[in-house]
Amino acid sequence: MRLVFLGSPPFATPIFDRLLTKSPQHEVVGLVTPPDRPRGRGRAVVRSELAAAADAAGLPVIQPATTKSEEFNDSLRALNADVLVVASYGEILRQPVLEMCKYGALNVHGSLLPRWRGASPIQRAVAAGDAKTGVSIQRMVLALDAGDVILSKELPIGPDDTSADLFDRLADLGADAIVEALDRIEAGTATYTPQDQELVTLAPKLTKSDGRIDFERPAEEIARHVRAMTTWPGARCTLKDGRDLVVLSARPLEAHPENAPAEPGTRVERDGRLVFAAGEGTEVEFVSVKPAGKGAMDGAAFLRGLRV
Repeated sequence: MRLVFLGSPPFATPIFDRLLTKSPQHEVVGLVTPPDRPRGRGRAVVRSELAAAADAAGLPVIQPATTKSEEFNDSLRALNADVLVVASYGEILRQPVLEMCKYGALNVHGSLLPRWRGASPIQRAVAAGDAKTGVSIQRMVLALDAGDVILSKELPIGPDDTSADLFDRLADLGADAIVEALDRIEAGTATYTPQDQELVTLAPKLTKSDGRIDFERPAEEIARHVRAMTTWPGARCTLKDGRDLVVLSARPLEAHPENAPAEPGTRVERDGRLVFAAGEGTEVEFVSVKPAGKGAMDGAAFLRGLRV
């Protein structure tokens, strides 16, 4: 089966690699990826890892400023693909693109659809305390992540898993899932299951402000928030002296019953540990932090410096 891959790093990278090097039954005939952008302090334009891999394989690389042009349609049509495979491309495809290939367009999505449709499914699953997540292969339609599902693969969420941990594992799982889906389509055994609209939840795109810690929430939710926001956009708070603090790991604590509950956000004395009062009478310890302009350190070390 001839396929064109549309995606952007890092989520798409292991999926593209699997299709390109370890799935000989499916022929990758081209890559569509966003234009290369400046990186690093020198702001030099650097070839993305996806584009570099395609170059090494001798594949045509299309890097459109937008997919909403006839020029893009013509370039894509010229590749004569049977199917489009999409993973973290970052732009909603128009109907002419979705209908261009015999088998349409398939999306590798990092959740168990219909739960967590949208741009941040991994972070939302961790923040919500879901016991499991996974990947879904869906046939794309114009509505956001609303297409029929060909298959899903589950992955448990461990008590200490961060979004960064799951991101890598889900990308590898997605690589397995898309190959299996393509095999089923080619064999004529694929089934397309409509999503249950009553089970839909949304995962809107995150911004930097979404990392802000709300101390009014219970400590368990704050600890999940820290795990969910790792590494982007990062969980953060502002101390009483105005300094910003990025929180790398946190754990909930039971408040000492003999003490009156402190106002959420107030630092409380707990055996030299960096502990703050949280909502519903709970307390949260910041185990590892990164002060502005400094490297990561454990919360107790930061507190010692704060006292000095």
